[in-house]
Amino acid sequence: MRRLKYTILLIFCVGLFARGAETDVPEYGLPMAAPEDVGISSEKLDEIAPTLQGYVDKGQTPGFLTAIARKGKVVHFETIGMGDIENEKPVESNTIFRIYSMSKPITTVAVMILYDEGRIKLDDPVENYISSFKDMKVFNNQQTQTHIAKNKMTIKHLLTHTSGLTYGWGDRPIDKLYTKLKVFEPDSTLAEKVEKLSNLPLVFEPGRRWKYGVSTDVLGYLVEVVSEMPFEEFLQKKIFKPLGMVDTGFSVPQTKVDRFAAIYRSTETGELKLVGKPPLATDNVTFFPSGGGGFVSTAADYLRFCQMLLNNGELDGVRILREKTAKLMRYPHQEYHREGWSYGFGFHVVTRKNYGKNGRSPGSFSGGGLAATNFWIDPERELIGILMTQLMNNRYPFQGEFRKLAYQALIDSE
Repeated sequence: MRRLKYTILLIFCVGLFARGAETDVPEYGLPMAAPEDVGISSEKLDEIAPTLQGYVDKGQTPGFLTAIARKGKVVHFETIGMGDIENEKPVESNTIFRIYSMSKPITTVAVMILYDEGRIKLDDPVENYISSFKDMKVFNNQQTQTHIAKNKMTIKHLLTHTSGLTYGWGDRPIDKLYTKLKVFEPDSTLAEKVEKLSNLPLVFEPGRRWKYGVSTDVLGYLVEVVSEMPFEEFLQKKIFKPLGMVDTGFSVPQTKVDRFAAIYRSTETGELKLVGKPPLATDNVTFFPSGGGGFVSTAADYLRFCQMLLNNGELDGVRILREKTAKLMRYPHQEYHREGWSYGFGFHVVTRKNYGKNGRSPGSFSGGGLAATNFWIDPERELIGILMTQLMNNRYPFQGEFRKLAYQALIDSE
């Protein structure tokens, strides 16, 4: 019966029209297949929805969209709960989500396109392209004094988050400076933001260690400078249009705003609180062009992006990156504080060898967003998983539970 259910769904999806006039992309981003045809147990996949439904029933999160693809085929694409509780809008297959730090891999691909074109080198000093980054200052360990950096910040430092830049979250002197200079002022331009960052001390010498921060935002401006076109225009030309990612960008136009999910925060008492107001039907929603966290997207769009990476830079006959470049992105370039993990270019990379059947394989790479969105790509098992929701301050383990069930569903893997 389960196989019949997926076969019926497959036949139905084959007949669906494209998501836009300019693309032949299926509704779910990739072609569908019956799970058993690609080594997945449909019985195990059936456990995902009730597991996640529990979080919705308890009022712990508004809703979910979960997607799993294997060997280039979608085997699971389900929606649960609400995308907008106040207006009684359920999560739909084409709901648009804020993906926050899941923006970083997209920006990183843009940088690596420039690398493939020979327009930049990874060891180039950033100051070669952004002059204000010359003679950067560095804080001492106590953040009481500064000195001129001994090492020049390079593009590779930005790609691996070893630049010395941070996010300014906390109560240390550097965090207060980020606040004072209004680094995250939404009305500023990308150039103005980067100018502010260049006037702030680094928290360590470039290349010294790993620190998650605004490095990818600087990379977005680097793309703008080198390409001599607005950052989003470059992305649309080189990534989004070639891949058929029709709902990804820094804005939600009025014609699509009814598909835009509201965003919530988990309070200390475990209740959901709406963050801001849902957009009106007449709104055009625009976000700051942050390469590190400003994109909105759909699960279908992001599946195509992930499949391109899993295919080593190519999808449906369109090559975005050279094969060697795509593999270079997921190489474990920089170790950091989590044992068994490293950082590539834009991704967290698994290096541990003993995860077993129910865990990600060595070489898997992943990322997540501030509103609890998450994705992973496992090249060894040809597996992609995406979870979309809109929950700030997440305190629940649904990401890990979803991923565990996905791996437990594999029936042809040791």
